Amino acid sequence: MADRFGAYYDRHVTVPPKGEGALSGLSFAVKDVFAVKGHRNAAGNPDWLRTHEPAAANAHAIDRLLEQGARLSGVTHTDELMYNLNGVNAHYGTPVNPKAPDRIPGGSSSGSAVAVAAGEADFALGTDTGGSVRIPSSYCGIYGFRPSHGAVSAEGVIPLAPSFDTVGWMAKEPGTLLAVGRALLPRQPSEPPFGRLLVPEDVWAAAGVSAEALRPFVPAVERAVGPAERVKLAGEGGPERWMDAFRILQGREIWRTHGEWIERTKPEFGGGIAERFRWTATLTEDDRRPAAAVRDRVRERMNELLGRDGLLVIPTAPGPAPRLELAREQLEAFRFKTLLLCCIAGLAGLPQVTLPFGAADGAPVGLSLIAGSGRDLALLELAERLGAARPGA
Repeated sequence: MADRFGAYYDRHVTVPPKGEGALSGLSFAVKDVFAVKGHRNAAGNPDWLRTHEPAAANAHAIDRLLEQGARLSGVTHTDELMYNLNGVNAHYGTPVNPKAPDRIPGGSSSGSAVAVAAGEADFALGTDTGGSVRIPSSYCGIYGFRPSHGAVSAEGVIPLAPSFDTVGWMAKEPGTLLAVGRALLPRQPSEPPFGRLLVPEDVWAAAGVSAEALRPFVPAVERAVGPAERVKLAGEGGPERWMDAFRILQGREIWRTHGEWIERTKPEFGGGIAERFRWTATLTEDDRRPAAAVRDRVRERMNELLGRDGLLVIPTAPGPAPRLELAREQLEAFRFKTLLLCCIAGLAGLPQVTLPFGAADGAPVGLSLIAGSGRDLALLELAERLGAARPGA
């Protein structure tokens, strides 16, 4: 099959199913950070490819999917070392957003989202540290899921910032998203259904054009969960303070993870990426400590708000995908606004699903639901019900 949308780094990396199960007959693609036996990952950068050996075994998540009957059908593009939300790669090109070809696809799981949106894979694996599954899913008009931190094994996956990294996935159909979750997630005890819906008005106020486009879909969630309660999520400093803490903690971990390789190899990074890595090298323990205190408070706040039956509803991104011709400085400014929405689940380690329910300026925007830690399957089951009940579904 031709790669019409430039989703794939290597379309020839295929693995047949290892068994039969709920995913039999389905094909999936994986972001080029998942180990595939005998394949060398590039992680979006030729110098990474040059300095690393082929994998000795498959990533744990890949084997789980193969055992359930799915077929691996290729390795997809990513932003360089996963440190971006745009899907623009100076070395390997930019996958074409099938739902908005004049706009970026979003990253860093850009190729995985494009492969799904284009119908070239039934579902795809990505990684989500700061929004890298949720944002390309929103931009490309598909379902995307970031699990509770640690719920899915990251064995065999190139790390970025381990205390935030998650293995996520995307699909066109909510039923497929749920089926993948049942294959990858641990069985969870029966718990009460979701009964409280929270609308954080301070977050919606920061959500740009997405807020107006997505508010009409909140009543559909209310019908499934219950009447919405308006709340203020963040205290002093607002959501911006949460985002600043996330960036510092993530950046500090990124340099600890990849700094030695960068200093030794001196890789060639594309514009924007190099500057970002240089910034991470400047972060100190004095920067980390107050940011870690903010994270502790965020976790307490989210646990207090959500409990076991609460749901937070927010726009996934502050607008549709930026246009391809947007200047780098404007893309960077939009990225900061996007992180403000994405950092909530990241700081608290919570599951989040994005639903392709809205549009703005003729392009997709996603509506997100965030649940309490460990309520992953319940959240995916709700997403399936909402998707099936959506007009035109």
